[in-house]
Amino acid sequence: MKLKSLLLGAVAATALAPAAFAERGEDGHVNIIYWQAPSILNPYLSSGTKDIESSSIVIEPLGRFDQDGNMVPYLATEIPTVSNGGVSEDLTTITWKLKEGLLWSDGTPVTSADVAFTAEYCMHPEGGCAQAAKFEGVSSVETPDDLTVVVNFSEPKPNPYGPFMGGQSPILQQAQFADCLGARAPECTEANFGPIGTGPFVVDEFRPNDVISLSANPNYRDPAKPAFATMTFKGGGDAAAAGRAVMETGEFDYAWNLQLAPEVIEEMAAGGQGTPVSGFGTLVERIEMNLTDPSPDLPEGERATAAHPHPILTDMKVRKALSMAIDRPLLVEIGYGQAGRPTCNLVPAPEIYASDNTECLTQDIEGAKALLEEAGWTDTDGDGIRDKDGEKLSLLFQTSTNAVRQDFQALIKQWWNEIGVETELRNISGSVFFGGDPGSPDTFQKFYADVEMYANNFDGTDPESYLAQRTCDKFPRPESQWQGENINRFCDEEFDALVAELGRTGEIEQRAEIAKKLNDMVTADSYVVVPLVDRGRVSAHSNTLGGVILNTWDSELWNVADWYRIDE
Repeated sequence: MKLKSLLLGAVAATALAPAAFAERGEDGHVNIIYWQAPSILNPYLSSGTKDIESSSIVIEPLGRFDQDGNMVPYLATEIPTVSNGGVSEDLTTITWKLKEGLLWSDGTPVTSADVAFTAEYCMHPEGGCAQAAKFEGVSSVETPDDLTVVVNFSEPKPNPYGPFMGGQSPILQQAQFADCLGARAPECTEANFGPIGTGPFVVDEFRPNDVISLSANPNYRDPAKPAFATMTFKGGGDAAAAGRAVMETGEFDYAWNLQLAPEVIEEMAAGGQGTPVSGFGTLVERIEMNLTDPSPDLPEGERATAAHPHPILTDMKVRKALSMAIDRPLLVEIGYGQAGRPTCNLVPAPEIYASDNTECLTQDIEGAKALLEEAGWTDTDGDGIRDKDGEKLSLLFQTSTNAVRQDFQALIKQWWNEIGVETELRNISGSVFFGGDPGSPDTFQKFYADVEMYANNFDGTDPESYLAQRTCDKFPRPESQWQGENINRFCDEEFDALVAELGRTGEIEQRAEIAKKLNDMVTADSYVVVPLVDRGRVSAHSNTLGGVILNTWDSELWNVADWYRIDE
């Protein structure tokens, strides 16, 4: 089956929950809590899920992915396909048509110029864009008229739905961001903290790493939506407090990402105020191995850059030994129960793209020890920690502050200690760790540690853009204000060539084979990424909040315009 043949057919559209209200704002106030607090409302300057999802309430893409992974139009009239003339027969262009009469929240018209500007903003050579992989292969963007956008690709693009699709690639208002191109992007605080959007809500006040106050967008395209006049988006705390606030006390209406032990969630649900919702997608908890030296002894600007390879982790045998020592099934049992599955893959779904690699699922402590011996790491002084050429096998292991992650850190430290690795643990507030502040030393992009653990996923059901994040040109670095998706600084010309091949391959089965090879190159073949758990997303909503449809393929807040209050 060819991807082109899929493009020939109509794109499935899912009917959203019917509106249970007749007038905008009649249901009063709604409270959302994300225990990782948003730090910016511009997903092009942060790849943190908390920032992408909070932004999605305000700024929107041309199309989204629904709860089943189908593409549905938002600002566009329809999803372009070959059949409807929106995708060219040679697959080198995709033409989007904006809905007529769209207004920004400030009352000005939305035009194709805003869409073209968004591409210019992310693709600017002097800037650092956290979503650059979405624009892989784009050669130019044309605007024949105010409602038409033509995206041109440098070669046939069987999957042309990277730019402007999903919560990771929304449209920015040109008038607001015109002076924020390139290196100036992070300096535009007012725009980054209060973007003018087309979404159902507008920002009234944003206190980074704390709270967002929002109100209904008076110019939203559906005059009956949203049902809520105002919204408080609270950030911070921890997953347990967020879960209790919805399911036990009823203080909040929606709590995101309840990364808690299954028995804890069950106890909270017994409180009777709210309901947990869950679903599997492509969210993988993993360990990233830093291939560059994060030593604080290096000059600022050279630390964790390609100029200085990591003194220990550039050896694949060490990385593999660290992976072999981990008992993934036990991690799942302790941390997630039925909401998790042990995995060796960075791309665990859809099934056609998932590699059949399962070797990592069996812990092998003795094999890990033997591998370290082969690599020349021995315990010469009998203190239980291996050394080589006078250097101890000692690693700094960082992650965000969360009870499950700290449990994982403790167990992994114990296993690594068994094989002779000294491990220092550090945890950082999720609001900071997943923030995009180029001045902070504690972001996961800057990676001032040897190994780090986190999870993320990709929009939709095709992993092309996600895998393209690992190409050599996407290192976070000082020149890009530490933006970039290639977190561990992996660089392989063969990998880059395969990404390019994936971009021009139309056969679904061939695309799947290439994607599996790319997955294996960073996991089973090199261990620069060490997958741990294929995580189900678990959130919770109050029993009085209607319209919630959990979506693991896009922003969880994708249909917040359709939420409403259920009368008790």
